[in-house]
Amino acid sequence: MSEGTEQTTVLVVDDEPEVADVYALRLRNNFETRVAYSGQEALDGLDEHIDVVLLDRRMPDVSGDDVLESIRENGYDCRVIMLTAVDPGLDIVDMPFDDYLCKPVEKEALVDAIEQQLDVKRYDEQLSTYLELTSKLAHLERDLLRDDVEEHEELRELREEAAELRAELRDVVTELDEVESAFTDIERHPG
Repeated sequence: MSEGTEQTTVLVVDDEPEVADVYALRLRNNFETRVAYSGQEALDGLDEHIDVVLLDRRMPDVSGDDVLESIRENGYDCRVIMLTAVDPGLDIVDMPFDDYLCKPVEKEALVDAIEQQLDVKRYDEQLSTYLELTSKLAHLERDLLRDDVEEHEELRELREEAAELRAELRDVVTELDEVESAFTDIERHPG
């Protein structure tokens, strides 16, 4: 998502300062970056401005798995990409992360993975808004207004807004094959 990346804030979490700083340096021209050198520092630095967290799994104080659990339990509205040297096993099945990348990851793949997560977040918001609008319309048309549904300006505006969102979501579905292909093209394992 090229538009809007100026406002995107990425939190890089790794207990190895050199590694965290290298990834933050790679991203600083594309996103606002913050760095945390421990799991506890990440938890202390989380706020509503964080859009994406790049999270190492193995850290001595608070593990990345525990940070991830805390992010989800506390309802932070951010995407989480595990960025780790730990090869995934069956233990990841129930982990609520959004993507999993194995170190080392080149800048282009890292930027692509972050932008994909921003796209997903935007699509989630559009779908949520569309479902909210259609729910309102269904209730108003069925229950409240029965005979004079067509006469209300607010309903006409709701219908137009819902129709516009529906068209946008159709475009998203049409693009799904491209998104899926781009998603699988990102190198997730060290070469």
